Amino acid sequence: MKIDVWFSSANITPPDMQGRTVVVIDVLRATTSIVAALANGAKAVVPAGSTEEALRIAQNLERDDVVLAGERKSQRIPGFALGNSPHEFAPDVVHGKTVVLTTTNGTPALQATHGAKEVLVAAAVNFGMVVQRCRAVLAETGELVLLCAGREKQFALEDAFAAGRLTKVLLPEGGLRRVEVNDAGIAALELARHYGERWLRAFRASRHGRDLMDLGFREDLKMAAVEDTHPILAVYADRKVTGHRAPAAV
Repeated sequence: MKIDVWFSSANITPPDMQGRTVVVIDVLRATTSIVAALANGAKAVVPAGSTEEALRIAQNLERDDVVLAGERKSQRIPGFALGNSPHEFAPDVVHGKTVVLTTTNGTPALQATHGAKEVLVAAAVNFGMVVQRCRAVLAETGELVLLCAGREKQFALEDAFAAGRLTKVLLPEGGLRRVEVNDAGIAALELARHYGERWLRAFRASRHGRDLMDLGFREDLKMAAVEDTHPILAVYADRKVTGHRAPAAV
């Protein structure tokens, strides 16, 4: 089996993703917000690479059915209904709507997965669902790509920790003796060993996390740090992310 971790989407080319299952991680905050939107009843989330692209997409949808959301430098884009805080994607705002979202790091990472066989959207809030699907993928295909959105095309501690946390949980008995993990994955595992299950501690240690707290988004970090609050498998296909809930217990 093989798990590859990428710390940024900056240098990815379509052949890197071709035919593989890719897990996109931007825990602060795009993937957390996407999962929150779907859990609260959004029909779909459509990622856009720029403000202009988001506006074009929205213009092609029914006005009453679309919500524009996005951030630049962590702040809501002027004229957009929502920013990128997961708290904003409440049921009374997004239920039954298509959310068109553009962010600095997360949505470009999703768009960089062109050619992938399957693309999953991962955060702490849907961690268990992602783990379940990834285990099935490894059993079926023997390989997996964990793509960190990073921050402005650079390494981001919070995403690398999330990739390490996921890798650690996915390792079978025998660990690295049975699974081929690239160097980025080994580094991510070291972060996971250091922080354990303490998502919030990792977030607060990251540069991005500290910047968000300085901007008044301290509650976003707390929300993004709790595992399995939204049991949604979020899948990106046909240029949109849709959600699939865990089956009800019998």
